[in-house]
Amino acid sequence: MTTVLPDAFALAADVRSGRRSAAEVVDAHLARIDARNPRLNALTVVFGDRARRAADELDRRLAAGDDPGPLAGVPFTVKENIDLTWSATTEGWRGLADAVPRRDATVVRRMRAAGAIPVGRGNMPDFGMRWDTDNDLFGRTLNPWDPRRTTFGSSGGDAVAVGTGMSAIGLGNDFGGSIRLPAQALGICGLRPSAGRVPRAAVAGAPVALTLQRFAVNGMLTRSVADLDGVLQVVAGVDVDDPTSLALAPPAPYDGPRRVALARDPLGWGVQPDVAAGVDRAAVALRDAGWQVDEVEPPYLEEAAVLWRRLACTDIQVSLGALPAPLGRSAAAFLRDSTAAASVYRTAHEYATAWARRAVVEAAWRQFHAEHPVILGPVATGGIPVCDFDLGGPDAADAAWRALRLVVAVNFLGLPAVAVPSGLGSDGLPTGVQLVGPMHGEAAALAAARDVEAALGRLQI
Repeated sequence: MTTVLPDAFALAADVRSGRRSAAEVVDAHLARIDARNPRLNALTVVFGDRARRAADELDRRLAAGDDPGPLAGVPFTVKENIDLTWSATTEGWRGLADAVPRRDATVVRRMRAAGAIPVGRGNMPDFGMRWDTDNDLFGRTLNPWDPRRTTFGSSGGDAVAVGTGMSAIGLGNDFGGSIRLPAQALGICGLRPSAGRVPRAAVAGAPVALTLQRFAVNGMLTRSVADLDGVLQVVAGVDVDDPTSLALAPPAPYDGPRRVALARDPLGWGVQPDVAAGVDRAAVALRDAGWQVDEVEPPYLEEAAVLWRRLACTDIQVSLGALPAPLGRSAAAFLRDSTAAASVYRTAHEYATAWARRAVVEAAWRQFHAEHPVILGPVATGGIPVCDFDLGGPDAADAAWRALRLVVAVNFLGLPAVAVPSGLGSDGLPTGVQLVGPMHGEAAALAAARDVEAALGRLQI
């Protein structure tokens, strides 16, 4: 175990007060990158010189009496599928190795305007398609807890960077658990905001698959729940470039009903004992903090998970069917196995009927959330599996999806969810839970996550 790493906003407070310079903070993180990244391969590009120049400029502004923002001098990483003009937005695919964007994504601009400093790019699988972080362009990202185990994906590189102190914040995204799963694997915190809360990229004139519009969101990875909340305040808000973004009021402190629905083993399909024990520890923490915890499962859970899978695989098969270059080997295998196992939609009637059912499921979940504003459950019910657990044929793809049934149901409905550590398992690896709020109910999920964190503590690699 190592010494406790400081939170992002604690670092910013030190810089703003003059206790530390931005240059010192950035240099310390770059030194940690030099020490750990060559083995872990979390960051595909490191912005040493640029980050140092940005830190020096921020220190000059502070000396001149300027306010550089609430994240002054805080190092952060940017996933390979979020635009940052300092390097190509490769999406982990060889075909985009030279695709340097013309401007930063809105979330990156807002982070930089708040004083945060990019230090690197986080690795990911091709187009974020796998639940493991590996690709033919950059190679595999290793889990520092146990290199034989997955980091999950697709925001695995950013999660490893945050967990090991190479950065204080990781910007990622979540289409099917891509923030919450790596957070579990690294023993850190992750927030998948509500659909529309945080802007996403929109390419002018280019069509965007309906599942990407409805299931995918940009979010963040940090070492504390408070940092999740603080970063959300920085990056959230309507964006004229993103037609799915909404003009929502920032989440205020939660003052609603303190009732939690406990789904220890969603659908009764099985849960690893260490994972179940972590969920139970979180449930006890919430009860002790004054929450009413009822063992009750949300409605239509299986249908939500099945619809997410079939719709996602249908859209991915169509969207990636005309690429000018082939997918990486593992991504191609995952796509083949997943579409074979999922039974993609073949007709417009089937596809339209699936989307029509979403309204039925969403209405039932809204009614459920009115009684239980927070749902507590596992992230991956099988814990942290070995690398390439999602490969090996349709059966492996099916097993991976079944273990993530509560995860993908949340994506299907566009709900906010916080992943937070829940202690160590008998194998010495992190366990984690997710706390799911109602639509645009980040405040409820964050409040419950704070109470879990306060009782169970944080994990340090």
